[in-house]
Amino acid sequence: MSSARPYPPGDRGPEAGATAPARPSNGQTRRLALIDASGAVPRARDFAREALRDWGWLPAGNADQRAAAEDVLLVVSELVTNACLHAEGPEELRVSCDAKSLRLEVRDRGAGTPAPRTPHRAGRPGGHGMFIVQRLCLDWGVVRNADGAGKTVWAELAAPG
Repeated sequence: MSSARPYPPGDRGPEAGATAPARPSNGQTRRLALIDASGAVPRARDFAREALRDWGWLPAGNADQRAAAEDVLLVVSELVTNACLHAEGPEELRVSCDAKSLRLEVRDRGAGTPAPRTPHRAGRPGGHGMFIVQRLCLDWGVVRNADGAGKTVWAELAAPG
């Protein structure tokens, strides 16, 4: 788990540096309820893809922008899959975008804490989800829900230039 980012979900912390002009500067957030949803992973990916279209990430203008959008969709898949497999199912996906980054948050009902498997064994099936998240994201972490039931796993990716 990341320990470099002490901010809870929805709080991006203090402003740092200039922003890329291509992204919206006022920030936007979308939510998708996933409680007891059938096909939660493809629904979450489709929802995130639509948000990326609306926010100008898709269609991608170049290979870097296409890779950034694909990374977002992969991270959505990994976080929602983890909630399905290890955390009694996802409750909500939240996707937020501002000029600097895109933030993904998956709220679930589970008590466990996700972590990349150590050591990571690339040749073995399964257990790669949080390793992928760690490698693709600027930062990620876990915040326990205020009511004590479940948690929110969040990840941030850089906006494409």
